Amino acid sequence: MSRVIEKFQQAQVRKDLPALRAGDTVRVHVRLKEGEGEKERIQPFEGVVIKKRGKSTGASFTVRRVSFGVGIERVFPFNSPSISSIEVLRQGRVRRAKLYYLRGLRGKAARLQRVERAETPETVSAEKE
Repeated sequence: MSRVIEKFQQAQVRKDLPALRAGDTVRVHVRLKEGEGEKERIQPFEGVVIKKRGKSTGASFTVRRVSFGVGIERVFPFNSPSISSIEVLRQGRVRRAKLYYLRGLRGKAARLQRVERAETPETVSAEKE
């Protein structure tokens, strides 16, 4: 029975999103409804990926940003139709899978080292699994 469910879930997974890792600075374009009409607009949310969790259809990631001195964290499901697109702006070098320690840091102390990663088909497929 689990193979049937797995096959069904694989059909539901979005394949148009880039590979993300903790420490990456991303810009998530989110679709929002305007008022009570049919109008929609796209609002970018830019910040650092502090965690990824789950796999397949239940996967999600958390993005943290500091706005006017207040830290804001937002959880996005990977397969949500409200996500228009995701841009990876900068890749950070971190040694943890969950970056909760960034919550306690302020200003320059909260910066992450930059790294240039070569995206090969093998690394992209390995990260998506």
